[in-house]
Amino acid sequence: MLVLGICGSPRKQSTDYVLRESLNMMEEMGFETEFFGVRGKNLSPCRHCDYCIRNKECVVKDDMYEVYPLIKEADGLIMATPIYNGGLSAQLKTVMDRCRALGAEDVDYLRYKVGMGISVGGDRSGGQELAMQQIITYYILSGAIPVGGGSFGANIGANFWSRDSLQGVKDDEEGWRSLRKTVKHFADFLRVYK
Repeated sequence: MLVLGICGSPRKQSTDYVLRESLNMMEEMGFETEFFGVRGKNLSPCRHCDYCIRNKECVVKDDMYEVYPLIKEADGLIMATPIYNGGLSAQLKTVMDRCRALGAEDVDYLRYKVGMGISVGGDRSGGQELAMQQIITYYILSGAIPVGGGSFGANIGANFWSRDSLQGVKDDEEGWRSLRKTVKHFADFLRVYK
C-alpha cells in the first residue's frame, strides 16, 4: 500500500522533518511511501475557471502535474502544514484547491482513501487545531476517511510546537506522542479499508 506525504512548507525545516519521520514510521510498518514537497515548486492558485470541468484536466500546467498521479495512486495521504496566520499554509491550500481538477476527472478520486494531518506551529496554541480542521474538512469533502490519533492528546491528528526551530520540534515530546498515536491509527485504518 502506498502512503503519500504532502509537505505544505516552503522551507526545509520542522514540517518537512516531521513528515519525513512519519513516512519512516510507515515504512517500518511495511508501507511504501512517497514524499511531495511544495518547496521550490511552481504552484499557481486555482483559478476556478471550470476548464477542468469541461476538459477533465487543469488548464494550469505547473508542478501540480507531479503530484496528481501520486494522489491517484496513493491508498493514504498525510498532509503536513506549518502554521501561517493561525491556519494552514497557502501552499498546502493551493494543492487542495488545485485537486478540483482530479475531482472533475473522477469525483471519487479520494473516496475511501485514508487521510491524516500534521501541523507544526511556532507557538503551542498558534492555530494547529484550525489547520487540522481544514485538512480534515478537505478529506471529508473529497470522500476520504480522516483519521486522528484518538482520545487524550491526539484527537484530530499530530500537532507540534516548534518554538520556530528544528530543534524545538525535535524536543516536543507531546508532539511526538501525538504523531506516534496518529500514525498507529492511520496504519490500522489503512489495513482495514484496503
